[in-house]
Amino acid sequence: MTRKHRLRSALRRLLTVAETSDVVAAAPPVPLQAIFRRFWPYTKGGRRWLVVLLALVAVGPAIEAMEIWLFKIVIDDMLIPHRLDLFLPIALAYVGLTLLSGVLGFARRVISTWVSERFLLILRSDVFRHIQGLSLGFFERRRLGDVLSRVTGDVDAVETFLLSGIVNALGQVARLGIYVGLLLVLRWELTLVALVAAPLFFLTARRFAKLIRAASRERRQRSGSISAVAEETLGNIALVQAYNRQGWEHARFQRESVGRYHAAMASTRIGALYGPAVDFVELLGGLVVMGLGAWELVHGRLTFGGLIVFLTLLSRLYGPIQSMSGLGNTFYAASAAAERIIELLDQRPQVTDPVTPRSLGRARGGIEFDDVTFRYPEVEAPALAGVSFEVAPGATLALVGASGAGKSTVAKLLLRFYDPDDGAVRLDGLDLRDLALTDLRENVAVVLQETLVFHGTVRENIAYGRPEASEAEILAAARAADAHEFITRLPDGYDTLVGQRGRLLSGGQRQRLAIARAMVRDAPVLILDEPTTALDAESSQRIMGPLRLLMADRTTIIISHNLLTVRDADQIVLLDQGRIVAHGTHTELLLRSSVYAGLHRLHHPPGESVEAVP
Repeated sequence: MTRKHRLRSALRRLLTVAETSDVVAAAPPVPLQAIFRRFWPYTKGGRRWLVVLLALVAVGPAIEAMEIWLFKIVIDDMLIPHRLDLFLPIALAYVGLTLLSGVLGFARRVISTWVSERFLLILRSDVFRHIQGLSLGFFERRRLGDVLSRVTGDVDAVETFLLSGIVNALGQVARLGIYVGLLLVLRWELTLVALVAAPLFFLTARRFAKLIRAASRERRQRSGSISAVAEETLGNIALVQAYNRQGWEHARFQRESVGRYHAAMASTRIGALYGPAVDFVELLGGLVVMGLGAWELVHGRLTFGGLIVFLTLLSRLYGPIQSMSGLGNTFYAASAAAERIIELLDQRPQVTDPVTPRSLGRARGGIEFDDVTFRYPEVEAPALAGVSFEVAPGATLALVGASGAGKSTVAKLLLRFYDPDDGAVRLDGLDLRDLALTDLRENVAVVLQETLVFHGTVRENIAYGRPEASEAEILAAARAADAHEFITRLPDGYDTLVGQRGRLLSGGQRQRLAIARAMVRDAPVLILDEPTTALDAESSQRIMGPLRLLMADRTTIIISHNLLTVRDADQIVLLDQGRIVAHGTHTELLLRSSVYAGLHRLHHPPGESVEAVP
């Protein structure tokens, strides 16, 4: 291999971007113009201040130019002719310009921060609102840590692309125009020679832009992967420690961190090469102008002060040219984050409100599944196949079966987290697809298998079911849920913080809070999804009383594989692989269904006789 080939290979390795992460998928590329059009509407309401900001940005270079021009006066009109009487007015002019620059600089920074932070506030709020409106399927397919990374870091980068970058660009244009104008006044021939170097800056930047964009995309993707791995590991830290998987999880985190490190180093190497390249172009232009300026000075066509000021303005001139040529690289780097936000905003909920939703009001609670078939996205086997049943208002239906039989899928369809592929789900005779989501869910209370508790006070967690609930209603719900006694023993009673996910409470205490929350909601339809699964026998027995109070006068669907919790249901539906294999009362199913009888024996106290089909 020749020295030329070795050098080229080494340079290629130096600028190579790290391999793409397989934890988080890359966002599809989007043209810069499309990114600008997508996010420009978020500046509405702050655009007039943006105009003021641009005016202040333009005034700054004008003041700088006046200060530089004063330096020419100091040399040519005061020092060389020994006119010391000009010192006082020149000094006052410097002081005045400095004070004016300070006042305008203060206004520029305050307005710039206000415009930027307002943009971020609106965009981040809109992104969060959009994410909350996405269907459950989105969250079941995505890494939560990556989503959080987009809402935080990537949104900040969009501001750099749209506002800071644009303001900086227009400021550089203003600075360039003012400096070029003064240079033309001093010596137009030298100015034209100096501007010959300008295209070289843009050509250099163009060569580096593609590499910078690729490196920036990889950095953003790796950042999302790091957040995803960290959130997943720390959110399940008890499991990680119980199975001694700290080393494996650390290796996984380290792999993504090393990937981001390589992407960051590639980006740094590219930037480190870009800087000297443009500095070399600037040096060449400056040396040529310096030589020609010295020639003009020797022949008396340019004063010494004029030459000093010309070279000073020239050094300031190349700065804006260099900055403008590098803005493309800045935009490409920020666009990598913008692409991730656009991909998020382009996600559409699988379940949407109808154009003209039908009015529901407070439902009576009649539920019907009519030949419902449903498959989860990217899954071939149906979770439910031809499922049909009815529940009268105020009645209790129990869904039983082995894990994976489709019980929880029924709850998801009833809450319209998904829509059925075939058939219909109805509430009071109305197809759920004809109802507004808010109307539907206002009529449903849920006690989930995984008891969800927010990091807040006990009172806030109970009132989450109905934020407008009064203090008396909260206390009544807590008493009905058999929670008031343990709540009053907490350090601050109802004002006690329960910790993230309620970790300062026991499983039974969290479950009773969830029951109180459902009671406060006072919805006509109740879904109990494995309400006793995570509890021991004593805790399970203790919450049965509050559960019966909660179920009273409500249409209730109990999802359970423990038949001891469903024997009093008006109707029991036995599911197996997404199909109904038996239905009836507890006694009827013991007599007619060997599958149900087998499940019953798993939970039945020893020594008690059981009638079942052999």
